Amino acid sequence: MIRVLIADDSAFMRKVLSDLFNGQSDFQVVGTAVNGKDTIDKVKKLKPDVLTLDVNMPVMDGLEALAVIMEDCPLPVIMVSSMTQRGTDATIRALALGAVDFVSKAGGPISKIDTIEQEILEKCREAALAHVESDRHNAADSKPLIYKPKPNEPDSPFVKRTEIKPRTGFIFGQKPTTSKIPTFTPTTTSIKPTAPLAPTGKKLVVIGTSTGGPQALQTVITRLPGNLPCGVVVVQHMPAGFTKSLADRLNSISEIAVKEAENDEIIKNGQVYIAPGNFHLRVAPTTGGRKILLSQEPPVGNHRPAVNVMYDSAAQFGKDLVAVIMTGMGSDGCEGMKKIKACGGYSIAQDEPSCVVYGMPKSVVDAGLADEIQPLTKIAEAIVEAVRR
Repeated sequence: MIRVLIADDSAFMRKVLSDLFNGQSDFQVVGTAVNGKDTIDKVKKLKPDVLTLDVNMPVMDGLEALAVIMEDCPLPVIMVSSMTQRGTDATIRALALGAVDFVSKAGGPISKIDTIEQEILEKCREAALAHVESDRHNAADSKPLIYKPKPNEPDSPFVKRTEIKPRTGFIFGQKPTTSKIPTFTPTTTSIKPTAPLAPTGKKLVVIGTSTGGPQALQTVITRLPGNLPCGVVVVQHMPAGFTKSLADRLNSISEIAVKEAENDEIIKNGQVYIAPGNFHLRVAPTTGGRKILLSQEPPVGNHRPAVNVMYDSAAQFGKDLVAVIMTGMGSDGCEGMKKIKACGGYSIAQDEPSCVVYGMPKSVVDAGLADEIQPLTKIAEAIVEAVRR
């Protein structure tokens, strides 16, 4: 039985969600809360298995309450709010604070809750299996690594982003994006270095992740050096409209540059590219380097973007490829990793204790496809070392 606490300032929403969960044989509503302070008190008193948490509440909002809960009495949290679709920044902030996942009310009005009932139930069932702990791996306060060339290897000619000070606050250069499918227009949010970046070096890093991924990516990407002599391409399972805010947040707290990927974009050294929600991402060779290809072909394994699609396309780069698989539900990435290993690529898997959900890495480890199994806080170091080989 999954014991659920519902936190929402709307009496109507508390009633709707209570009826939804109580109508299931595997859920039990143990209580409801009307504001952030009330939520904290009832989490400590009732000790639920899962918390559904609204963002916009009086006295103390959901984000403030979430920060306290994840520090003092961590548990799996699903954000359920009419703000999450419009306020993508708040959603990304909640995931960075430790929320397992989120559900966005279709169109915002509470009257639309019936359109996402199954999504709420499924995500709460998954959340109940999640591993959540108080150590939040606050990567934003850690010192980024420095890439040190091998003997006889020239120093990286690419500019370190020394003007970027790692920080935990939300800093954005423009208004939040909407849920509409993004168009491929030049980005203006990444801070430009003082010299142009060159096409990608010999190596390429590809990272796949899902549930728990935004926080895991924060831990890894904020530790990567700004002079990393290759590009990094990421697939994070996330709907359209949210990956741009995720990229902007990571860019604001990392030494390495981070952006949402664009179609036909040339991969450059010292740059992280995050696949836009609702688009598959592939990597293809091009004159003098590699480029990104985006498409809206049918979902693969119910995912778009899918890690397997990215891995399949990247396998052709063989021994020049470093593939990383991190926290996530299911097994997306395992089939692609088989192709990567068959072509001579190097693989790094996140270990079980540091995963929010040990699904995607487990499938790779159980298949004998992992060259390294590392805790989350060691993955950036493992990437840098693999790139140096």
